[in-house]
Amino acid sequence: MALDLLTGFPGFIGRRLARRLLDSEPDLLLVALVEERMLDPAREAAAAIDPDRIELLAGDIADRRLGLSDDDYGRLTAELRRVYHLAAIYDLAVPVELAQRVNVDGTGNVLELCAAAGKLERLAYVSTAYVAGLRTGVVYEHELSLGQGFKNHYESTKFQAELWVRERMRQIPTTILRPAIVVGDSQTGETQKFDGPYYLLRTVSRATSTGQPLLHFGRSDSPFNSFRWTTWWRRSPPRRPPPRPRARRSTSWTPSRSPPPSCSPSCRRATAVPSPGGSIPPLIGETLLRLPPVKARFGGTPRESIAYLNHRVVFDMRRCVDLLGARGLTPPRFTDYSQTMVSYFREHEHDPAFAPKGD
Repeated sequence: MALDLLTGFPGFIGRRLARRLLDSEPDLLLVALVEERMLDPAREAAAAIDPDRIELLAGDIADRRLGLSDDDYGRLTAELRRVYHLAAIYDLAVPVELAQRVNVDGTGNVLELCAAAGKLERLAYVSTAYVAGLRTGVVYEHELSLGQGFKNHYESTKFQAELWVRERMRQIPTTILRPAIVVGDSQTGETQKFDGPYYLLRTVSRATSTGQPLLHFGRSDSPFNSFRWTTWWRRSPPRRPPPRPRARRSTSWTPSRSPPPSCSPSCRRATAVPSPGGSIPPLIGETLLRLPPVKARFGGTPRESIAYLNHRVVFDMRRCVDLLGARGLTPPRFTDYSQTMVSYFREHEHDPAFAPKGD
């Protein structure tokens, strides 16, 4: 039986990746490295997927040797075939010390494991499109370090981590993936929490219910970049494309005009609300969002997100699309599933289980 390691379980992407990996390989045993505090939800997620083929190991990527016993670490180095490293701190307001410990040191610890694993075929490392930092214009998939600055510690530490991963690629066969914004399933709308672009929907909902005008934060004419994630992580192409239903289940954003906190034209059509009634300069908007009443008016939108709504950058995705196309996968356009996304939000809008942490 093949043995693979997954970090970031039972997160939104981690759970879906686990299910698809197990569905695609009947002889796979998936070991999920899980923090002690997350063991209960991880047990529930594993039970819902396949409790016999998901093994939970309590540990921490931020600790040397992943916080594992000598026996567990030795078993992994002896038997591991593939590693899927998803775990990271994604909070835009994360303090630098915590971001450094988890995103950089944690990735270094995973790299040490991979280097010691004699049977390792591949590491799949999930970076982020935002390693591009403050760069503007077109960013290409082969680029990384071009002297750019960064908007926050999340970006800078993911950049440092990808540098480390790239330095080890001669010794560790690696696939680097750079997702951008994560939304729910394109077919069902299912998601784990209403953060990120869902703040736009929360803002629209609040304005609609109270009769308040919708406002832009800044010009709001920057491209809204895409989330490109797939369960293909392997080195060699398959002999034939996967069946079409699998392609339809993949979730992706495609570039469109940037939706301001008052929502994009596509979002407004899906939610049936009027066009925005004015704008606020970005710096003033960030300052005002420090005030709880203002933040509440805008659906809980974090001030750190305003920079992304006014950042003129486009991520070229030709190589990614070519790889997906060879497997019969076509990323759906935002307009193809925006109504599904909005419908799911409306159905669960007041469910506290979907509220972002800190709300």
